[in-house]
Amino acid sequence: MKIVFMGTPDFAVPSLKKLCELHEVAAVVTQPDKPRGRGYIMTPSPVKVFAMSQNIPIYQPETLKGDALLPLLNEIIPDVIVVVAYGKILPPYILDFPKYGCINLHGSLLPEYRGAAPMQRAIIDGRKETGVTTMFMAKELDSGDILESAKTQIDDLDNFETVHDRLSVLGATLLISTLDKLKDNKILPQKQNEALATYAAKIEKGDCLIDFSKPVRQIHDKIRGLSPYPLSFAYLDRRMIKFISSEIVSNEAAGAPCGTVVSLDDNKIEIACLDGIIGITSLLPEGKSKMSAKDFINGRKIKVGDIFLSEK
Repeated sequence: MKIVFMGTPDFAVPSLKKLCELHEVAAVVTQPDKPRGRGYIMTPSPVKVFAMSQNIPIYQPETLKGDALLPLLNEIIPDVIVVVAYGKILPPYILDFPKYGCINLHGSLLPEYRGAAPMQRAIIDGRKETGVTTMFMAKELDSGDILESAKTQIDDLDNFETVHDRLSVLGATLLISTLDKLKDNKILPQKQNEALATYAAKIEKGDCLIDFSKPVRQIHDKIRGLSPYPLSFAYLDRRMIKFISSEIVSNEAAGAPCGTVVSLDDNKIEIACLDGIIGITSLLPEGKSKMSAKDFINGRKIKVGDIFLSEK
């Protein structure tokens, strides 16, 4: 099949790579380069970097409005447009153009977790299962007819990074299956059940704040759901401490005020929560580099009795 691929972040790269192996990717559309890092160096998206390595024509329109992409589509006449985390809503002239439609790969088991942060939200919510879904794109966000889905378990040691990487590979395989069945007319689109739809809003700074008066399981799930980026945080001595990894030490209340450091044993910072004790195993202190809890403890930056707060 002749494909126009639209995608931007790391999540989309395995899909693009797989499509290049088995189909004709005639063009890649990705977001414009953006300034990153302390030097604000203009940096291409991961999808652009891969497309360049394959000598695929690349297009980076600032907007899709006003038929901006129509000349490209008229030149290529793609059989299908594949969209994986492109980052913008597609206007009708794109949705209606290809013979086989616009196929989107989404990082959840739709209709659950529509929106910008499905993987993070599933982990934060303590879900034990997630997956990927291919669907026809519609005007409303992530609301199109479902084509196929594939599931994976979320283990207690998983964080956003591990789930993201696993789903990106699973999604690439699912996309190939969907395109093959679509071309052979062996797939039956299914309407989404709107009564089951949920929304996974973009992660904001307020979502990252840890309140140690919450249940220990809820705190652990938030820490891993936001790791390695953007990271959850609380305040110690008026300085922000970001949390990279944790484990549940106990499901019994510590008998100390929530947020209190109750132990520094076993290279963990053990903190009292509503109904248990959370053990912080690695962290990012304000103005420092990422480090293990052991190094933070050995640097005498913390002691038993210190209290983590939700505000300075």
